[in-house]
Amino acid sequence: MEVIGIGALNVDKLFFVERIAGAGDEVPVNRWVRAPGGSAANTIIGLARLGVKTGFIGNVGYDDDGTYLLNDMEKENVDTGGIKRIKGSTGIILGFVDKKGERALYAYPGVNNTVEISPDILEYAKKAKMLHLSSFVGERAYEAQRRLLKELSDIEISFAPGALYVRKKIKALELMIRKSSVIFLNKSEVEILTGKEYKKGVYELLKKGAGIVAVTLGEAGCYIADNRENHRINAYKTQVVDTTGAGDAFAAGFLYGYLRGKTLIECGKLGNWVASRCISRVGARSGLPYASDLDSANL
Repeated sequence: MEVIGIGALNVDKLFFVERIAGAGDEVPVNRWVRAPGGSAANTIIGLARLGVKTGFIGNVGYDDDGTYLLNDMEKENVDTGGIKRIKGSTGIILGFVDKKGERALYAYPGVNNTVEISPDILEYAKKAKMLHLSSFVGERAYEAQRRLLKELSDIEISFAPGALYVRKKIKALELMIRKSSVIFLNKSEVEILTGKEYKKGVYELLKKGAGIVAVTLGEAGCYIADNRENHRINAYKTQVVDTTGAGDAFAAGFLYGYLRGKTLIECGKLGNWVASRCISRVGARSGLPYASDLDSANL
C-alpha cells in the first residue's frame, strides 16, 4: 500500500440550517443527511478515488454505524485490514451547516478513543510507504499514534492535526512535526499552534523539522512552503454548498501530487482542485473526484 491512514472513524450527521444557533437560540432544520467521515479517512478515500493504493488503521463499533463505515471503505477499494470492531459505539460527528456552507461540529468519539498499536497493527502499518495521521479526541489514542511513530523509522509521515491537536500547542506535537514530510493546516490552526502570524508560523514549523507545510486559506487558496521555496496559489472558483471535509480533500489532492513526484506548485493546485470539487457537494466525500476526472483539472 502507498498510504495508510490512522485517525478517527466517524459517521457525520449533517443538519442544514439557515444559520448556526447561539446559546439559548432555536433554529429549524431544513434537512439532514448521514455520511461517512473522519479526517484521515476522508483523505484516504480521496486518494483511493485518484488511484492510490490505500489502507486504514482505526476502530468502529459492532453497531449499524460501524457496518456502514466498513462497507463504505470496502466499496471505495480501501484495505480495511487495520480496522478493528470494538464493543461500544462508533464515533459520531454532529454537524450544523448554514446557507453559506459554513459549519459547526460536535464530536462524540465512541470507540475511537480505544485505538491501540498492537503487534498486528504495527506490522500492518509497516506495509505503507506513507502514514497519514489526523486527530483523535482522547489522550489514549493520541499516545498510541506517538508510540507508532517511535516504532517506525523508514516510513514517510503526513500529518493533519486539525483543531483538536493544535490546541495542544507546538511542544506537545514536536515528535509528529519533526517526523512529518508534509503538515496540513488552515490559517487559524497555524496561528493557534505557533502563536504567530501564519507565514511566520509556517517557518517555525519548518525549523522544527517539517519537510513541507501546506496551509489552506479558504477562498484565497493555499500557501505552501518548504526550506527552499514558498508559493501562494489561488483557489478554483466553485459554488460552495458545504465546506465539510474541504481540508481533508485538499490533503488528498496534494498528497496525490506529492506521491507522483509533482512540483510544490502542482501539488498545491491539485489540492485546491480536489477541495473545490468537495465543497460543491454535500458531505466530505460525495464530491471527491476520480482518476478519470484528472484531465479536467487544467493544472
